[in-house]
Amino acid sequence: MKEPDFIVHQKGDTLGIVVVEGVRAGQVLTGWVKDTDESVEVRVLADVPLGHKVSLDKIAKDGVVIEYGNPVGRAVEDIPLGGYVHFHNIKSRRW
Repeated sequence: MKEPDFIVHQKGDTLGIVVVEGVRAGQVLTGWVKDTDESVEVRVLADVPLGHKVSLDKIAKDGVVIEYGNPVGRAVEDIPLGGYVHFHNIKSRRW
């Protein structure tokens, strides 16, 4: 497998963390799922900065956002597969 463009902590997480710079809308990224040592691909719909997140599934408004196998927030709008996931479209469970 080539070096990953994003990392997924656990299978079933709904987002991956971008670990490369220069991700542009329309680009197909390869991700590595740490707990299963699998690779996944997703076409991103927006530019995504290093360290930010991309959706690995469709997440409906008010749907649960999962990271590390745990619910970490809820979507405040529909987030499409390959969408940019950040504070503009999720609300943290912590605040």
